Amino acid sequence: MLTLEEALKLPAQALEEYKHELTQEVLKKPELNAYIRPPKSSGAGVPILIKDNINVQGWEITCASQILQGYIAPYNATAIERLHQHGMCAFGLGNMDEFAMGSTSESSCYGPSKNPKDTNHVPGGSSGGCASAVAGGVAIAALGSDTGGSIRQPASYCGCVGLKPTYGRVSRYGLVAYSSSLDQIGPITQNVRDSALLLDAISGHDSKDSTSVALEPSQTFKHLNPKARVRVGVLYESLKDASPEVQEAYWHCAQVLEKMGHTLVPQSMGDHKHHIAAYYILSTAEASSNLARFDGVRYGRRVEGRDLKELYIKTRSQGFGAEVKRRIMLGNFVLSSGYYEAYYLKALKARAHIVHEYKKLFESADVILAPVAPSSAPKFNAHASPLEMYLSDIYTVGVNLAGLPAISLPVAYHGNLPIGMQLIGRTFEEQSILDVAYGLEEVLELKG
Repeated sequence: MLTLEEALKLPAQALEEYKHELTQEVLKKPELNAYIRPPKSSGAGVPILIKDNINVQGWEITCASQILQGYIAPYNATAIERLHQHGMCAFGLGNMDEFAMGSTSESSCYGPSKNPKDTNHVPGGSSGGCASAVAGGVAIAALGSDTGGSIRQPASYCGCVGLKPTYGRVSRYGLVAYSSSLDQIGPITQNVRDSALLLDAISGHDSKDSTSVALEPSQTFKHLNPKARVRVGVLYESLKDASPEVQEAYWHCAQVLEKMGHTLVPQSMGDHKHHIAAYYILSTAEASSNLARFDGVRYGRRVEGRDLKELYIKTRSQGFGAEVKRRIMLGNFVLSSGYYEAYYLKALKARAHIVHEYKKLFESADVILAPVAPSSAPKFNAHASPLEMYLSDIYTVGVNLAGLPAISLPVAYHGNLPIGMQLIGRTFEEQSILDVAYGLEEVLELKG
């Protein structure tokens, strides 16, 4: 499998031939279910797999939901336009959890994607198809979205690199919204250098996105420095929810960083379960508002009824899956009269406290080392309840609540399953986490 860096150097004819070869590889591995249909290209350039919630003009974009089947995107997301400007193109759509709501990729209307390291195990979610394809050798790189860990967690489970940029670094225009104050588009790649390349291509201010920050496109690839040495915050008290193999991988990673010349700084922060509580209140509240537009009238699938009310009920009942319905109901509940102050307003205060906690941590550290998930990839149907699945996001959601950048990379294996760690940086300091990750990757030699 060519890396993104290598593919960008290919002449046009060789690149078109490689696209054909890549299509054949996809067709040889249907068991991964990483692509929702045979890949096609949006134009000339290096092929990049696109998560099925990012608009590509003329393509059917469904967010892996029956309610959007038949919806044809009338425009390109800004991230897609920027791929075209940098010698890349959309090449197929990646499977995902329905409307990006999940941590296993089991809720897709196309069926679950599978982990290429062991197809009995989940690839993570919600960008599970993208991570499965990159790690399984059927995509050079992919664009996913991260609302509460949906890039980093599948990258960890599958053994590739996943980068969640700072909120506002990459335009959200053309990304189907789940939780507007948390969503962020980012790269899933084979290695750290490719992540920097893809980040630089898609970043930059966009007047079409009111949350896009007025910064020039990043130039992290040009300035990558694996010899950079920084203060790394080590969260000693935050591992109690992690499995023994994740704890062992964490301490091994910390020791490697110290041997490389980084300074380890002992740190602590509040119970991560408060992060989960705040995240699932705020994200479901925003989701209940964002998904109200899918009613059978303007987009996608419609199930007729005797009147407008029955049309709404039938369309949404048959179009939305169980997990999406659950989160819409949770969101409506926390925003309802009598519960708004008790839940939603408290969650906003908790979010402000989490932002403050991270600011305090960055007073003594430049980068924070944290687990990505409490365990390696579980088997399918391993979660006894939705709450158990939600808790698998315990180490990732705080980064989204604080709007910070973070990168996941493989650092160890438990049997044949990868274990990833994440490096968290200050706002708009992707360079720092990429530098440290690049140096760590060179030492560990565990590229996806």
